[in-house]
Amino acid sequence: MSSVAVLTQESFNEHRSGLRPEKGEEEDALPTYKDAFPPLPEKAASPEGTQETTNAWTSKIRPLKSSVITQVFHVPLEERKYKDLNQFGEGDQAKVCVDIMHKTGAHLELSLAKDQGLSIMVSGKLDAVMKARKEIVSRLQTQASATVAIPKEHHRFVIGKNGEKLQELELKTATKIQIPRPDDTSNQIKISGTKEGLEKAKHEILLISAEQDKRAVERVNIDKVYHPFLTGAFNKLVGEMMQETGARINVPPPSVNKTEIVITGEKEQVALAVTLIKKVYEEKKKSTTTIAVEVKKSQHKYVIGPKGNTLQEILEKTGVSVEIPPSDSSSETVILRGEPDRLGQALTEVYAKANSYTISSVSAPSWLHRFIIGKKGQNLAKITQQMPKVYIPMTFMLLSTFTLKVNRMDFTEISVDPKFHRHLIGKGGVNINRIKELHKVTVRIPPDNEKSTVIRIEGDPQGVQEAKKELLELTTRMENERTKDLIIEQRFHRAIIGQKGEKIKEVRDKFPEVIINFPDPAQKSDIVQLRGPRNEVEKCAKFMQKIVAEMVENGFCLSVPIFKQFHRNIIGKGGSNIKKIREETSTKIDLPAENSNSEMIVITGKKANCEVARSRILAIQKELVTRLRSCVRSRNTTSSSSGKGAGTYARSATAPGPGSSSPPRRTRTRSSSPWLALKKLCATPRRSWRNSSRALIQENGEADAGDVKEPVDPNAPKKCDVIVISGRKERCEAAVEALKALVPVTIEVEVPFDLHRYIIGQKGSGIRKMMDEFEVNIQVPAPEQQSDKISITGLANHLDRAKEGLLERVKELQADQEDRALRSFKLTITVDPKYHPKIIGRKGAIITTIRTEHDVNIQFPEKNDENQDQITITGYEHKAIAARDAIQALVDELEEMISEDITLDSRVHARIIGARGKGIRKIMDEFKVDLRFPQSGAADPNLVTVTGRPELVDEAIDHLLNLEEEYIADAVENETKMAYTRPHGGSAAGMDEQRGPSKGFVVREAPWTTGNEKAPDMSSSEDFPSFGAPVATKSSPWGPKRF
Repeated sequence: MSSVAVLTQESFNEHRSGLRPEKGEEEDALPTYKDAFPPLPEKAASPEGTQETTNAWTSKIRPLKSSVITQVFHVPLEERKYKDLNQFGEGDQAKVCVDIMHKTGAHLELSLAKDQGLSIMVSGKLDAVMKARKEIVSRLQTQASATVAIPKEHHRFVIGKNGEKLQELELKTATKIQIPRPDDTSNQIKISGTKEGLEKAKHEILLISAEQDKRAVERVNIDKVYHPFLTGAFNKLVGEMMQETGARINVPPPSVNKTEIVITGEKEQVALAVTLIKKVYEEKKKSTTTIAVEVKKSQHKYVIGPKGNTLQEILEKTGVSVEIPPSDSSSETVILRGEPDRLGQALTEVYAKANSYTISSVSAPSWLHRFIIGKKGQNLAKITQQMPKVYIPMTFMLLSTFTLKVNRMDFTEISVDPKFHRHLIGKGGVNINRIKELHKVTVRIPPDNEKSTVIRIEGDPQGVQEAKKELLELTTRMENERTKDLIIEQRFHRAIIGQKGEKIKEVRDKFPEVIINFPDPAQKSDIVQLRGPRNEVEKCAKFMQKIVAEMVENGFCLSVPIFKQFHRNIIGKGGSNIKKIREETSTKIDLPAENSNSEMIVITGKKANCEVARSRILAIQKELVTRLRSCVRSRNTTSSSSGKGAGTYARSATAPGPGSSSPPRRTRTRSSSPWLALKKLCATPRRSWRNSSRALIQENGEADAGDVKEPVDPNAPKKCDVIVISGRKERCEAAVEALKALVPVTIEVEVPFDLHRYIIGQKGSGIRKMMDEFEVNIQVPAPEQQSDKISITGLANHLDRAKEGLLERVKELQADQEDRALRSFKLTITVDPKYHPKIIGRKGAIITTIRTEHDVNIQFPEKNDENQDQITITGYEHKAIAARDAIQALVDELEEMISEDITLDSRVHARIIGARGKGIRKIMDEFKVDLRFPQSGAADPNLVTVTGRPELVDEAIDHLLNLEEEYIADAVENETKMAYTRPHGGSAAGMDEQRGPSKGFVVREAPWTTGNEKAPDMSSSEDFPSFGAPVATKSSPWGPKRF
């Protein structure tokens, strides 16, 4: 059995350089074949007591095991769940990776291979890596599914105790395994995951089932390299064995690194199957040999073929097994194993498959890439569908397609002031979208933060020119336009716009060339912007000012206090009264809700009309009050049967009439009205009414026919103002007092005029609250009177509480004014602008702490301010001074800081900074210093600046130098490995020119020089067939890869 030769480092370097002994040197200077290619050790154990021979293969070095492991997983393009190459490193795929890292604790690094496959390097603890692998497979890779049937009684062994076996199996194979419930009669176990994971999971489940099977189970250890000969091409041979013997033969798939083959079934069947397997194994072991060839790593996938079909085809056609190194291995050696006379044919097949695919690149301008790709890759997908057997389209198709695309595409650039960009785009992109659809072009307008004037138009040549012409016309028109700001109070904005924008739509229809922009309601701005041609803007401005003037004229508001019980009379039957007043006075009259305690009726309209409407409403109230006023006189007679005179006592009370200066009384509800108390005091028992011979009630001064009329005194009160109360003396006196208590009284309270608007409150809410709370009417003088008197009208027992409440509110407002004045204290501090970012802190942390701690407002200068070094502090004086001292202390500390430059090897910068700056932030927080690394392209890439207090800077520099010493060794080692695995093309070419034509690698005592074997002919194309022309690097249509 032949062995595969392995080059040592020295022999490999000598081989690459093409060195050969000079003619004058002796032949003994050449290395022997055994020195250059030491033989592999024999598997048989050495006899007991015999010392094992020490050589390069038998020397054992105890490995150092680390708790952190690293594994690399590959996801082919066709199995990737997220295939949007424009969002590599961002979007949903990045969010999924971050979530996996948080969930498992493992570290993930993604890279994109040349074939657009995804390579994921996972680092961390073993269990974390396995969990991350499962998450990667389930969330980043498309899922396939398969079913495996095992006896129902074996399902519990797959699940294991508390489901531990099932969880371990899912974690190991990175699949999802669904086992039917106990009440389900099905024996099918469903597996979902990747193709490789499905094979592993299926194999493991079948092994578990085989172990639990009551029939015979036999395990045979066969070298992994002979498994393809046992299974045969496309598993035909193992299928024939199972059909012939009746036993179940489970051969581990190529992706599972196991040598054990499990055979289950009846004892006779198992024995027969084992005999057949061993027979095939022994035959192949004796008759097969191997050859090793080098095939570029990028061509391995073409040798493997889709789902390994190419390897199976070669095995079926030649009977030779092709062994491909794992994808995570850097080896390019492909081993062919089979009978000697078949190896040549198999080698030809391998070369043919490896060279059956070519890579071609086509030069296309970068701005055309997205047109070639198409929306969501539609154009490339269409080309790929036309040639399903290739992943990347053939050269001539690409050339013809791209040439056609280039001939049909054109672009141009125009310069437009950035202030016009948003007008070109239009509201919701309506303008620019119309141009795009009309002319079939793409218009790229730079974002506002770039402040660029260049607008790029791409598309069909004719469409580009038409779009350019239209955009330039729009720009010229906008340059000739005028912008005018109208000052319109924000309270009128909603009325001008109208319900659902109906009114402003009429204005826009009347002036279609004028753009009207209202401010956002949250901004509370009064500025309405008009933009358009000069004449049209002026006309529109005058029209809108006219509308506002009408609104101001019709917006006069008047509040009239009307007793609540009279509101229904003012409305009238079916709203007839209020409707008539509204129509005749052209006003808007709003009455409070029925369940509201408010008595105010609000009249809106022109001032003169509002006055007329108020007069008419007050006339209705006066008429109603007059009707309710009455004069009552009652006379009781003594009972004739008792023989005793029951005398009556009468008192009269004068009620204010229409001509009285006192306001009318307020009517109370039945539950709380003093009239009830009065009625109880004046009540006469029913018995006395029955026994009285006559009871006379006189109203409005009308007397009975038997009474004698007295002469009228001109100074006496009117009869309609006199209320006569009859009854017992003590009760009549109590009734008089109760009636007097019902007469409303008016008092005046001194309140500074500047506090009136705060007492009234927003939309009168403050004064309404006080009127409802104290059950009085409060009258605030009009602003033009500039009076400090506020009138309070109500019952005498309510006035004192209302006055106290009003004066208490005045004290609160005065205290607020004083506090507002104290809080308005301002002071400024001069600080060098270079310290401003340090005072603000990261994300404003430091300045927020100072603001919160001292309860002040701190304002930094704007970019355009003249005094860039002035910081303004507003708040209470003592707190503002404390905040100033705190800022000054920070500035003093910053001024004491020093900056030192140190030289750190640029190769360790990334390692010190860490992932997302985690490492550098840790150093800065630990030593309280600031670190500044050089930007790319700096004159000195190794220069690092450390800023902080002197003692802390020294400590930080020592720490950084220690880290550099620790990391530099790893960096040098990595560079050495890279130089060894990927030598630079330029240097190798230079060496070839210096050394001249190479004559190969020469050794002494080779097998073909001592025996009858013939040395391989290096010039023969049969022994060493060519790999074809060198493959050019592919230029991705998606632009440079991002890592």
